[in-house]
Amino acid sequence: MNELDLKITKLSKQVVTLFIENGLTLSTAESCTGGGVAAAITSVSGSSAMFNGAVVAYSNAIKSKVLGVNRDTLEQFGAVSNEVVKEMADGVRELMSSDIGISTSGIAGPTGSTPDKPVGLVHFGLSDQSECSFVGENFEGDRISVQKNSVICALESLISYVCL
Repeated sequence: MNELDLKITKLSKQVVTLFIENGLTLSTAESCTGGGVAAAITSVSGSSAMFNGAVVAYSNAIKSKVLGVNRDTLEQFGAVSNEVVKEMADGVRELMSSDIGISTSGIAGPTGSTPDKPVGLVHFGLSDQSECSFVGENFEGDRISVQKNSVICALESLISYVCL
């Protein structure tokens, strides 16, 4: 197991423990990570006590139809944007009746980049019942490295949220 996989395993266990200890439930809406955050969480025994479900919304049509992302938002800002991950996180939280929804959308590469949105750009949204925060990050490396680092960032965001 490589360094990134070991970190994902460690962080996943921490997320599951923190969510259970705090009586919180989680759902994920993922695009560029392809279900990696959900897979990391559900690899931990006992995660069923805190994980409600996931939507891998790779296409804009699914982002809109299943998660309720406004088509105007997609057209104006693009799928890889703070605005879209906010609506994805809110949408999955509501769809799955979870306390927390987290979302990812980015450009894992090697194709798909634009001058404004390079390979490695990933946006994250984290929604609870009162607000949604979001952040963009730039990761280096190949497609798998970008995806794994994105999963790590999402897990670290969840830990930070619960620990604040």
